[in-house]
Amino acid sequence: MGRGRVQLRRIENKINRQVTFSKRRSGLLKKAHEISVLCDAEVALIVFSTKGKLFEYSTDSCMERILERYERYSYAERQLLANDTETCGSWTLEYAKLKARIEVLQKNLRHYNGQDLDSLSLRELQNLEQQLDSALKHIRSRKNQLMYESITDLQKKVKASLTS
Repeated sequence: MGRGRVQLRRIENKINRQVTFSKRRSGLLKKAHEISVLCDAEVALIVFSTKGKLFEYSTDSCMERILERYERYSYAERQLLANDTETCGSWTLEYAKLKARIEVLQKNLRHYNGQDLDSLSLRELQNLEQQLDSALKHIRSRKNQLMYESITDLQKKVKASLTS
């Protein structure tokens, strides 16, 4: 026995709306994963809850790379339509693009600070860990370089004070 069709309209009850959002969001994320696996497609999915919380899914490649690819594609499309549109429309698109980029960067910053990690998959957590390990290696390398330079300078000063 199949389910009946649900009439598409806003759910008035706040709790029911939240439960439905949660269930449908997980179903949507599952479908995005399925199409990426079955069809070997690059998929990026971005969903904002009514409270503004970000939920996202991207295939093995990172979200930023897919968004940059989308931006390049949409930029080429805009160039074709540029003859027909005025500056106002392009400013609106640019604003939206920059706003989306800021949100992605803020989300990444929260992840780098160890916040909002619940929405990340195992692969995304492994990528984040790898990025943090790499950054830590660069920091340690720079710190060691500065310490070495400082010791060298101090040795020169000691040597100079002993010879004078």
